[in-house]
Amino acid sequence: MSSLGRRINEYRRQRNITQEQLAETMGVTSQAVSKWENDISCPDISVLPQLADYFGVSLDLLLRGETPGGVQLMPQNQRKDFDRLTLRIVATSADGDYAKINLPMPLIKVGLEIGIPLVQTMQLGNRGAVGDTLKQIDFEGMVKLAESGVIGKLIEAKSADGDNVEIYVD
Repeated sequence: MSSLGRRINEYRRQRNITQEQLAETMGVTSQAVSKWENDISCPDISVLPQLADYFGVSLDLLLRGETPGGVQLMPQNQRKDFDRLTLRIVATSADGDYAKINLPMPLIKVGLEIGIPLVQTMQLGNRGAVGDTLKQIDFEGMVKLAESGVIGKLIEAKSADGDNVEIYVD
């Protein structure tokens, strides 16, 4: 299992940004980011949600390196309100392309109801294996799963060429 510092470094590199750029975004010094990445210190607790949001990951994923329990079917009395759920798509290509998409579930539902082709709207439909993978996603099925209380990482697709697509509901 990797450390928090290694995960911060990995996410930063996936975004193709420098320590200085991350530091500026987080309102800290580049030395602070360096210390985080070398496991000399940890980000302040108030910065952790900001980091998770910036990298498009959950706090569990940032802190633990995984979402506990993976996919979960939440009991009716513990479900998050559907209107507060988000479909997160993280796509990276072997060429260094990176896309992070956070779509509120109600927006997806409305888009499907009025017939908007979501992948084309996101302008990812023609991006090699990443676009091909996104074209195969059953967004209607994702909405139904979310409405039924399913949360977590629903899809992780990796191509032989090094392209990667992960889809979460949280």
